[in-house]
Amino acid sequence: MRAYLKMGYTVALAIFDLDNTLISGDSDHGWGQFLVEQGLVDAELFKEKNDYYLEQYQLGQLDILEYLEFSLQALTLFPTERLYELREQFVNEKILPIITTKSRELLQQHRDQGDYLLIITATNLFVTEPIAKELGVDDIIATNPEVINGQYTGKISGIPSFQEGKVKRLAAWLEQNTLSLDGSYFYSDSHNDLPLLKQVDHPVAVDADDTLTAYAQQNNWPIISLREDT
Repeated sequence: MRAYLKMGYTVALAIFDLDNTLISGDSDHGWGQFLVEQGLVDAELFKEKNDYYLEQYQLGQLDILEYLEFSLQALTLFPTERLYELREQFVNEKILPIITTKSRELLQQHRDQGDYLLIITATNLFVTEPIAKELGVDDIIATNPEVINGQYTGKISGIPSFQEGKVKRLAAWLEQNTLSLDGSYFYSDSHNDLPLLKQVDHPVAVDADDTLTAYAQQNNWPIISLREDT
């Protein structure tokens, strides 16, 4: 059963994690590295914390609020116009090279089926919005950084879309968009996404970490790779 009517025919919801799924890297960590490389933040301190939080994420032990307090502070350091210039440079130099052909082909496969393409990511919307645009998806759910009077405050707005937060954010999105999870897909690399993977009809492990790979094998979920050399 497909989810809802769109342009006269029914479609399913195809949901994608972003980091290490549709792109072969972590955009949030990469943004931090980019700021270090550009000499825009204290290199030693920022790199140490950036690497620490990435490790915590991989271990499934990340305190998302603590991490966001760290990562979003960088958005307060520059005028908004300068931030957008830096982001454009970051996407061109660091993100476009790690969007694989296989990822674009998978997205196109779902478009050809008439599916609705949705990215859901824990990475903040400032970093991910232009990536979603480049990938041509229909919508994105991301952690929302707070903006007041056109300036980023370094705080978050609403629930971070991380672990169970992805389930809550998606439920709210579904209500607003009159969609359902009937026939839905979710592609992810991380065991942090198991709460949402368990909600969809077609969970798919993509270049998955060891924990997710083991769970997928136990539950007969498809396991695929979107890397260029596989």
